This record gives sequence, C-alpha cells and structure tokens, in this order.
Amino acid sequence: MLAELETEVLSLETNRRLPSPLESLHKLTGNYWWSWAADGAAIFRDLDSETWAACEQNPIALLRQTSDFRLAQMAADPWYQRRVAALAADFEKYLGDTQLWSTRDRGVAITPEHPVAYFCAEFGIHNSLPLYSGGLGILAGDHLKSASDLNLPLVAVGLLYRFGYFRQHLRADGWQQESYRETEPTDLAIDPVTDDAGRRLLIEVTMRGRAVRAQVWRANIGRVSLYLLDTNIPENDETDRLVTGHLYGGDRETRLVQEMMLGIGGVRLLRALGISPSVYHLNEGHSAFLTLELAGELIDSHGLSFAEAAEAVRQRCVFTTHTPVAAGHDEFEKPLLQECFGAEAIARLGLTTEQFVGLGQSGSGNTDEAFGLTPLALRMSRSINAVSRKHGEVSRSLWQKMWPERGVNNVPITSVTNGVHAATWAAPLIRSLFEMHLGADWGRRDAASWAAGIESISDQALWQSHSLLRQKLVAFVRERVSRSQNGNGESEAVKESETPRLNPDALTIGFARRVAEYKRWALPVTDPARFLRLLHDADRPVQFVFSGKAHPQDQGAKMILQRVAKWAADPLLRDRVVFLEDYDQEIARQLVQSVDVWLNVPRRPFEASGTSGEKVAINGGLNFSVLDGWWLEGYDGTNGFAIGDLSEGETNADAADAESFYSVLEKQIVPLYYDRDADGIPRRWVAMMKRSIATLVPQFNSDRMVAEYAERIYLQE
Repeated sequence: MLAELETEVLSLETNRRLPSPLESLHKLTGNYWWSWAADGAAIFRDLDSETWAACEQNPIALLRQTSDFRLAQMAADPWYQRRVAALAADFEKYLGDTQLWSTRDRGVAITPEHPVAYFCAEFGIHNSLPLYSGGLGILAGDHLKSASDLNLPLVAVGLLYRFGYFRQHLRADGWQQESYRETEPTDLAIDPVTDDAGRRLLIEVTMRGRAVRAQVWRANIGRVSLYLLDTNIPENDETDRLVTGHLYGGDRETRLVQEMMLGIGGVRLLRALGISPSVYHLNEGHSAFLTLELAGELIDSHGLSFAEAAEAVRQRCVFTTHTPVAAGHDEFEKPLLQECFGAEAIARLGLTTEQFVGLGQSGSGNTDEAFGLTPLALRMSRSINAVSRKHGEVSRSLWQKMWPERGVNNVPITSVTNGVHAATWAAPLIRSLFEMHLGADWGRRDAASWAAGIESISDQALWQSHSLLRQKLVAFVRERVSRSQNGNGESEAVKESETPRLNPDALTIGFARRVAEYKRWALPVTDPARFLRLLHDADRPVQFVFSGKAHPQDQGAKMILQRVAKWAADPLLRDRVVFLEDYDQEIARQLVQSVDVWLNVPRRPFEASGTSGEKVAINGGLNFSVLDGWWLEGYDGTNGFAIGDLSEGETNADAADAESFYSVLEKQIVPLYYDRDADGIPRRWVAMMKRSIATLVPQFNSDRMVAEYAERIYLQE
C-alpha cells in the first residue's frame, strides 16, 4: 500500500516536457496566482483557445492536451515568448515580496509562525478547482487572494470533494437534473503533502465507531496555502471514502461526518504540520467542531476542566455567520450526534451526553432541541460577525435567545461587510483602463485618487469598452446554448432555430444566483403583458440573461426553476430572455463583466450581503436591487437604482416591489440608457457608470474586507 502511495506521488510530480521558452508555464500552473494576474488567463488561453475551452480553463489539462506542433509553434513566437517570460518574472517578484502586512502597517501578533487559520466548507478559487457551490465559496476564495496580496500570514483548511458540486441540466420540461463528475487529483493544481520521511501525510478522526483517515493536498493561492483533506483512500471503508464525496450532497449523517472531518481533522492537520495559529476563523458554522478539538487538546495536555478549556478556546476563535434565517443553519438530532461522535469522544471532554448536546442548543430550555453548529460556534468564539450592517441587525435579533439577559442592540454580534477581489473580477478591457488612468497599482489607490482617476477616463473609452464586453456576452450566450443543445442530440436546423439571438446593442440585464423562494425569481414576470412590452419595444428593447441552480433536495426551488425555464423557452421570449444552464464561475465572470444592469430582488431582510453586484460595479455595470445586504450600504441615489423601500414581509412587499421594479425600469433605466448624443454615447448613463465605479469599488472589495478582519476581528484588543 505504501509503495502505491509513493508511486502516486512520483506520478504527480512528473510533467510533460515543454519547449524551453515555455518551461516556466509548468511553475505557473502550480499556483493559482495566474488566475488573477494581468495576462495570466490569457497566456494559457492563447496557447490553444479551443483546448482551453474544452478543458474548462484548466491549465494542467491544457498543457497535457495541447499538440506538440502547437507547443512548438508558440515556443517559436517571439511575442508569446516575451509574454510568458514577463508573467514568470512578475510571479517571482510577487512571491519575493517578504514585507508582511503586519510589519507594513503595525506590530501585531499575526506572524508566519502564528498565522490566521481560515476554515471553510467550500473555496471558489477558480473554475478549474471545483470545490465550491456558490457565494460562500467565492467569498472564501476572494478572502484568500486578498490575504495573499496583502501578505497577511494565513493558512486555509477545507475538504477535497471527489465529485464536487452537481452539474446542472434542464430537461425539455424545464425540470433540473443533476449529475456528478469525478475529480481526479492529478488533473488539479494541487500537491500531495508528505511527512518528514516522504510518505503521504494521513490524518485520523474517529467517527461512527471507526477510525477514518484522510490524505492531505495543498493548493497554492499566491502566498497562501490551502490544505484539503481527502478520505478517498484504500485504507478506509467504502462508506468512509465518500465522507469527502459530494459538496452539500448526501443525507444528514454524511453532512455531520464531513463537518467532523473539516473541524476536528483540520485542527489535527495543522498540528501535524507544526502550524500554531494565532486565531482560528470559522467562516460559517460548518467547521465549528474544531472548537471541541481545541478544548480536548487543552484537557489532555493541561488537565483543565471543560469550562476552563472552553474559555481558553474562545480567546482563539472568531466566527462569521452568513445565514439570516434559522432554517439555514445546520442542525442534527441527538441520536445521530451520539452515533457519529461516540461515548469516548464525549467523555474526553468531561461532559455528559446532555451537556455535550447542550453546547449546540440555544439555551431555551427545550431539551429536545436539535444540536446546531451555529450555537456551538457562538458559544465558543470571542468575536462574532455578520456580513453586512443589516445582516448584523438581523443576526442580533435572531440569536438574542443566546443572550437573554441583553437587549437586542447589545447582543455581541458585529459586522464586516463582504467585498470582492477586484483583480479577479475586473474584465481585462476594464482593467487596462484602470492601469492607464491609475497605474499598475490601481487596486491600492485611496478613495480620492481612485475617484479622480475614474473621472479622467473618457466617456467614449468607457462606453466603447463596455459595449465590446456586451457583444462578447451575446456571443458567449449563443455558444453556451449551442453547446448545451449539442448534448441533446438535436439537428442543426433545430439548434439554429432555438438558439437565442440576443441583440448586442440592447439594454442587457443579468440575474444569476441560487434558486430559492425568498430570492423571488418570478418577480420580473409578475405582470406578463407589461414584461413583454419592455422586451419587444422596437426602439428601446430590453433583454435578460438568467442563470442559477436549485439545491438537489429543494423540490420547491426546482419547481420555481422549472417555471422560469418554461417561460424563458417561450417563442415570444426566446430572443429576449435566456437561461444559461450549469451556473459556474465562468458564467458568473461573463455576466458580471458584461451586463448593463444587475438585478437582485430578494425579500427583505434575507439577503445577508450578496457580492455579485459588487463584481458588476467593478466593470461599470449598474445595480438595480432591493435595499438589503450590501446594497443598503452602497446605494446613494446616484450610483445605481433601488427597488422598493425598506418594507419587510411577504405579500404586500412582493406586490409593491414588483410595481417598483416595472416603474423604475420603464421611467428611469430604459430612458436613461437609450438617451444618446450625436456620437451615440449615453452621456448620463456613462456618468452613472463612473459614479458607481468611483463610489463602490474602493469600499466593497476584499482587500478592505480582509484588512478590516485583521484590524477589528483577528487582533485581540
């Protein structure tokens, strides 16, 4: 068995031989820094664009599949040679910057010897690393990228999912079907972690009465290491090999043992690596069991009582909650909890079963209450934050029951509003404008110089760049829909007739997010006749691009999606409304970089933060959203559009918001967009684009977010 593992390590280290001018591409593929570097993705795409698309932007697969002739052809191209050399030099310079955030800004306790340990169930680094399902993962990926850019000492811990999140296909009747593709670690830019003897490092956690082992992989995210636990090894029973099988798949038992591996196994992994974190960041409750492992360590090593150990653990843990409704938090029934943990693990903490279960209960006195990971994280963390100011208010009200002696305003839950990684989400065309008018360090400019630089961009340059991106989106939609139809085996004539012909000059509105009832996917068609008039106005047409997935076990969400898919397929709507299947990071990138308007209509106050609209703002798109989450903080009346007021509730708010949606679209957005001067430029629209970029990007970016975490959350006062 050991020989097999060692052979696997050797095979992973063996790369295809490249022509000498291209050899540095191997090193670049080993670090996801390329995914946000200027010219990074383009270097790989231009090597072989068809293969790049076919392998879904995976540089490892690209280098394996590109023909010898094409490699030789590009190696002999002096312009491409210079680009590869320049990117490799930038990478070396990036890694060579040893000036840490802590020494750059202030003396703090976060050091390479004692970094932040960031735990999350999913990480959206890039499309080619399928460890994410949606917003939580994308946010975690942006967090790591900004920590790397700021050179904040941080390591991250997650799970390597064998099948990842599901792939989506819609049947002819619009019903979502799920499928899974097995991920081979050898196809990913990850490295096996070995011990001092060169053997695969194995981490062991007892669950369901069995010792379950996990091998460890490392992904390099710039200067940040992301460690991934993987139970798919021969030493484990077949059932246990699937502990890290599917992201958010399976039953409650599978979810519980996954979260045990993430939290307990993650702490044991850091110990095995000799990493002693200064603070543990629980990004959502999935990793909350790490607090019990830390307490158990202190009990074992120092003979503390659980109460003493828990107090010490609190001083080292911080918790971010992302969910504004109680039903969205993971809970487990007492018998399942006992079965998976076992009596020995509970006894190790010096607790009775009732006391152990009580750690995950709200303290209401109901002994039948399920065990929740959020109550556990709330009890065991010294700092708790929501992800927007409004979400902070909602969370304090939701969890006041944990602090019954306090008024709701004094519940110790603060907020750090989410941000996005600007270099990842800015389109190359827009990024080039920023570099031209603000310099190569555009992402580091203060608000005043940022605003001045944006204002110096000519209306013509900004509008032309945005129009080209919209044209690119229209071509992308057509190609993506055609590819989906190829999978259905339809004839060329049928495919041609059913492929949408979006107008590259029409006002284009994007709407992409998880399908859920509170996100109100059907609100835009509350009044079908009015909606059709907007779409088919001969002089001022409007078109929509939708995308999103329903959770496999959420039948209600699937029914909503089916209704949306059916009206998107209606012949009256086909050339004005498109639903893109299998929403992923690549679709998201195309949409946020190219749409004119980003629509968001959740029922207040259930949008914890939202970040898609922040990505749109970077690229000059305008937000058209309910005043909830981040938009409640970002909207100032001049940098986008608001839907409705601050009302909360269901029926009345839904009707009022639908009327506001139509009214603002008809009376403000459409006229402003189509009001052109003699040069064909909508000057007032472009002015709002500039205002959006100038006011939103400096505040709603992940560099600001991570710095705020470091200064307010990670550093103990």
